Amino acid sequence: MNSKPSTGGCQCGAVRFEATGAPKFVANCHCVSCRKATGGAFSTWVGFNDDNVRWLTKIPSTYVSSAGVRRGFCASCGTPLTYGGDKWPGEIHFLIGVFDHPNAFTPNSVAFSEDALPWALQ
Repeated sequence: MNSKPSTGGCQCGAVRFEATGAPKFVANCHCVSCRKATGGAFSTWVGFNDDNVRWLTKIPSTYVSSAGVRRGFCASCGTPLTYGGDKWPGEIHFLIGVFDHPNAFTPNSVAFSEDALPWALQ
């Protein structure tokens, strides 16, 4: 990854962001909560420190999906964008698909593999 900021946003463009520096992690999450929140078989998250993220337009709306968990989304188009949780204070996790250049990131870990759909880890 280069030192150029990573940019991204929602489908309609109402929510835009930039993240600087290397991510803390890139991970595939197989938990049931992520599946429900995104509609996917699993979610790929790219985590940054809050200090490395700047909102370029309006900030996402949030939904408290479970105790201590806030999921960000665009109130205009519904695009799921972020995860924030009490378990990881000071971090914001973006779904990989909301980046303008998601191919800049490669998952290097798996979370909640015990919840994975049988075919999802093949």
